[in-house]
Amino acid sequence: MKRRIYGIIVALLLAALGTAALVAYVQHAKDDAVTEQSEVPVLIVTHEIAQGANLSDIRDNVEVQQVPRRLLADKALTTLDNENESYVAAVALHPGEQLLSSRLTDPQSLIRVDVPKGLQELTIKLDPERAAGAALKPGDTVGVVLSFDPFDVTTQGANPTESTVPGQPAGEQTPNTTHLTFHKVLVTAVQLSKADSERATQIADGSSTAADVAPKSATVNEAPSDTLLVTLALDTPAVEQVVFAAEFGHIWLTVEDAAASETGGRIVTLNQVYVTVPRS
Repeated sequence: MKRRIYGIIVALLLAALGTAALVAYVQHAKDDAVTEQSEVPVLIVTHEIAQGANLSDIRDNVEVQQVPRRLLADKALTTLDNENESYVAAVALHPGEQLLSSRLTDPQSLIRVDVPKGLQELTIKLDPERAAGAALKPGDTVGVVLSFDPFDVTTQGANPTESTVPGQPAGEQTPNTTHLTFHKVLVTAVQLSKADSERATQIADGSSTAADVAPKSATVNEAPSDTLLVTLALDTPAVEQVVFAAEFGHIWLTVEDAAASETGGRIVTLNQVYVTVPRS
């Protein structure tokens, strides 16, 4: 009789323990499910960000959104406050994706950036002062200024009285002209002269300072001394216009970030140089 009572007690204890274990398991699974469904903040890309874009441009094109914890990507960022201000986008970033710390990199690591789909790459040779003092790097966007000396407007063929410029009488010359023709053109690569590249590398890797590689009499950082090659991403009409300017005119580049205004430009001749233009 006692043995039967002990058996019943043991069975009840085992049943109680099993029930407790089952309840604990269910509660743990429920907690895990709730945790996975809980939302956490993360930076989400809101607009297309080009490879090489600086941290300021990245800030303008991301926002904090809430996502389920189970969807949170590894190394996702919730703020850019702790990131190195010199960092740039290592790859192109697309709307809707989470911003990862691995997507940011030192600009020195970018030798060139990818050309956007549908565009072509064109390399032009410029003196440093015509290319923002050679301060350009892959991923920058630039304004392209085309400038021309006067052209004869008569043909060289059988009819020398025919004008080659609509609205311009034959026998005359066009005026000198300058116009900021293209805006926010992507720079995909920059090549300095060998001497300038070596100096820049010495400064970048820390083996020398700007003062070390500059003449002893210099009081400021030494300017680039040679020409540089700048590769731009352009569509077909722009390629033709830029090549024409490279062949028969002059090209200047401005550093033009996403916030730069594109309004107020016009074709400038001597008549317009001193004309005041309304500015926003």
